[in-house]
Amino acid sequence: MTHPFAGLIDLAQPRLGGAVVFATDDFFADKSRMIDPAEPVFIPGKYDENGKWMDGWESRRKRVPGHDWAIVKLGARGEIAGFEIDTRNFTGNYPPRASIEACQSDADIPADNTAWTTLVPVTDLNGNDRRFLVAQTPGVWTHVRLSIYPDGGVARLRVFGTVHKDWSKVSPDEVLDLLAMENGGRGLIANDEHFGRVENLTAPGRGKDMGDGWETRRRREPGHDWAVLALGHAGTIEEVIVDTAHFKGNYPDRCSIQASAEAHGTAEEIAKSAETWPVLLEEVKLSMNRIHVFREELKALGPVRYVRLNIYPDGGISRLRLKGRKA
Repeated sequence: MTHPFAGLIDLAQPRLGGAVVFATDDFFADKSRMIDPAEPVFIPGKYDENGKWMDGWESRRKRVPGHDWAIVKLGARGEIAGFEIDTRNFTGNYPPRASIEACQSDADIPADNTAWTTLVPVTDLNGNDRRFLVAQTPGVWTHVRLSIYPDGGVARLRVFGTVHKDWSKVSPDEVLDLLAMENGGRGLIANDEHFGRVENLTAPGRGKDMGDGWETRRRREPGHDWAVLALGHAGTIEEVIVDTAHFKGNYPDRCSIQASAEAHGTAEEIAKSAETWPVLLEEVKLSMNRIHVFREELKALGPVRYVRLNIYPDGGISRLRLKGRKA
């Protein structure tokens, strides 16, 4: 099944700078676990001093009126399309209802008088379930507040959207990574993400391990693998960096890049049109566990907004950087 928010990034993820900055109560399970990028796990027989260890955020049983809530500071100011509330492994201790609000604030923890806007009204939840919810109010936000009624545990909260960067503050002479996640770059679609997501190509820093990159399965048929990505802003590419960090016996033999100033339609329609985009970087050899830098090899295409990364025939790449100046 296609992910309902495919092509968007989790604005709450820690590697982007997201953090759970407040919770009314996290007696049973620390609030920080709620935005862990890993899938939630259940470990039978694991207890700590407060009770059963759970992989998520869990408050104690409420014995007074009211409800619990947690505030997440997004890793980057962004537009939110929707959420995932994941209660996996929480069965007799999940909250029966939840709601989500958002605000704009320059503080880590918004002030008590901050105006919050409802993005998801009070909604029923089930235990051991994944619920995808569309944000009902548009806007650019810095924080979200998850309220649970009245108490209980949530394994994961994902906040899907796009980074909103103020490009008016970027000089036309400034060279920056136009594909970086923090600058609004994102992976749109890939023909295969068996071992690692295309989103990882745009993430901050170098990959921490082989799982922190885009990796396809072993190809047993003719052809090659590819991914289509969108830059945060149209610009002229002056330098391409292909990083195969941690990929040793499974790096691609070669890669090439195509690019376009425009693309329209669904991700699938864009992927189809990308097959005939002009070439930015002809096929080049790659090596294992290495940062590859290409400058003179780049074609003069002018400003572009979308790229298709081709790898031959398959394998894994940790990061793709497209350095240039905004158009």
